[in-house]
Amino acid sequence: MQRSREFTGAVSGRNVVAGPYCGPGGTMNFNFGGYPPTQDELSRKRKPFSTVPFAPDPDFVDRPEILAWIRDKCAGQGARAALVGLGGVGKSQIAIQYSHEVRDASPRTFVFWVHASTKARFEEAYRGIADRLELPERNDPKVDVLRLVSNWLYNETNGKWVMVLDNVDDIEVFYPKRTRTRDESSTVALAPLAVYLPQSRNGSILITSRSKDTAARLAGGYRNIKEVHAMDESQALDLFQNKLHSASSEEGAANLLSALDYIPLAITQAAAFINRRGRITASGYLDEFRRNDKKRESLLNWDSGDLRRDESASNSVVLTWQMSFERIHEQRRSAADLLSLMSFFNPQGIPEWILRRHSRSVAKTGDEDEADNVFDEDLDTLQAYSLITATANRDVCEMHALVQFCTRAWLSTFSNSKQWDREFLGLMAREFPSADFKNWTKCQQLLPHIESLYNSEPPSNDLVKKWAKVLNDAARYIQKAQGKYEEAERMNRLALKGCEKELGEQHLQTLTGANNLALVLRSQGKYNEAEKLSRRAVEGFEKELGEQHPHTLTRVNNLALMLRAQRKCDEAEKLSRRALEWRKKELGEQHSDTLMSVSNLAGVLRYQGKYDEAEKLNRRALEGREKELGGQHPSTLRSVSNLAGVLRDQGKYDEAEELNRRALEGREKELGVQHPHTLRSVSNLAGVLRDQGKYDKAEKLNRRALEGREKELGVQHPPTLTSVGNLASVLRD
Repeated sequence: MQRSREFTGAVSGRNVVAGPYCGPGGTMNFNFGGYPPTQDELSRKRKPFSTVPFAPDPDFVDRPEILAWIRDKCAGQGARAALVGLGGVGKSQIAIQYSHEVRDASPRTFVFWVHASTKARFEEAYRGIADRLELPERNDPKVDVLRLVSNWLYNETNGKWVMVLDNVDDIEVFYPKRTRTRDESSTVALAPLAVYLPQSRNGSILITSRSKDTAARLAGGYRNIKEVHAMDESQALDLFQNKLHSASSEEGAANLLSALDYIPLAITQAAAFINRRGRITASGYLDEFRRNDKKRESLLNWDSGDLRRDESASNSVVLTWQMSFERIHEQRRSAADLLSLMSFFNPQGIPEWILRRHSRSVAKTGDEDEADNVFDEDLDTLQAYSLITATANRDVCEMHALVQFCTRAWLSTFSNSKQWDREFLGLMAREFPSADFKNWTKCQQLLPHIESLYNSEPPSNDLVKKWAKVLNDAARYIQKAQGKYEEAERMNRLALKGCEKELGEQHLQTLTGANNLALVLRSQGKYNEAEKLSRRAVEGFEKELGEQHPHTLTRVNNLALMLRAQRKCDEAEKLSRRALEWRKKELGEQHSDTLMSVSNLAGVLRYQGKYDEAEKLNRRALEGREKELGGQHPSTLRSVSNLAGVLRDQGKYDEAEELNRRALEGREKELGVQHPHTLRSVSNLAGVLRDQGKYDKAEKLNRRALEGREKELGVQHPPTLTSVGNLASVLRD
């Protein structure tokens, strides 16, 4: 810097000039030097101020855990901390509150608010700080104003300061990628904005971002970030009450806040809409919200304006989140595709394994390891933007219902929603397993996610087979594992109707639907309709596949069960022997289907009073199932129960009681105490106890069976009426 060449002022004894010389009558100029005041010296006297562009919010609801974390993290010298989370969860509002707290508690601390969503917004904020500090040379076009502000911040003599970097969602704003020159021989490195964020002992920086990765990089690691979630129920209610103009509008608030996932922006938006309407209550808003998807999207798109949100930020929930969707779509298309698929699942309990299997199926390389790596990166990206979360069970993901809905709305507007609907249906058709006992855990995992399929209209011809398969498999599961016969019947009827319409009455998929509906009707005692449907299925399969085809014989077996239940034993025996003979020959003695036919024939013979042969066949079925399936398998327990029944018929009460207790304990453990099969075992044990004169125990069990059947099956269901008769008999005894 050039030294000053002028000096004016008196010379005292304190000033010593060594060896000066001047001719007679001449003058001498002295430079008692020093530099002019620096820009820091000129601006140092500025009284500390705040550039936070928002006034304190009188409606703010304290989130003490988060504010305490910020205070602790930002207390250190040169500290950095970051709040991350979905758009609209209140990150900026918490930062505003913290900023005002700092000014109130420490008036000698500067507070700088820097909008950092783009490079231009960051530069604009720094220029504003330079103006407020009145930094020299700030208006010189050749001077780097960002460096001027950064240097001032570095200088500890300027005092303490706190900076809020708001909406830092794009890491390339602070760390731009290198760009190649035209001849690709060199790269041009742009100065990253991050260099203008000083790490000086007198300052701290609080960052808000939707991206965990971006926040972690600027804050110095993931240990310095705090995820902001939706409010809890109490906080949400306080916010809603604060925002409402009239207390009378609060009616039904709890249900509305739950539907809004306790998201602050959605709550504020709803309250503003209710205030504007005047006559509408929270319950009325919820009715509108639930009316249909179109109305819901309209409400979530409504922009009421908010003085405490950045002017560039939308106050519409849909548009706020669509910014995240679009950023992911631009940066990592495969992650956007994964989010699109996940939006068709139930938002809670999404199994990671099924998403991973889909990722492998669409991988272009066919390399499973590479596909898994891509999937893991995609999942991490969605988690980094807080669009999904991993639960305590690390193999399960979740997303807010509103995020799911807004993703679907974005797909409908900017992408191909029908494509992802087809992808989801195809995935479920491949992955929803048969209702075998070994698959029950997987069936239960997937069941909530297919609810949308049986609450909507059947798809067109090219998709109806997949749709019907999912419905039939799910119906069979809830019938066998949960004993929910009415719900299973509804699903089976829906699938059958859709297949008849799109595929025709003689299509094998349609005939399978008829057979499945017959099975659930039989379980409810609706034998006439069940028999008609079962005969239709047998005749159709015989015509299409032949009389000896395995699928045909499965339908023959089912028809035999239908006839046995109606005491049409001669035809039932004939059909059962037909199925058994073929299965023994083609599948072998120990095949599960063969053992099923053995058990079914034994049942028919028991009804005919042929107890010796029935007992022999039941023992054979039980031994085979214990060996092939294990002692606790539901089919094995059915054989235990069947053998107990035929032994009771023969007066072999001790062994019958022992087997009935075994069946009851096994079913309670595997199926639950209220499952219809468990209640059947309760009734069976009561019967054999009554036969032995143990009336008190029999009465107690009969009452349990009756109460359970009334609750699970209804008062007019055949097994319920059987329990009424059984209880009456034991009381009479």
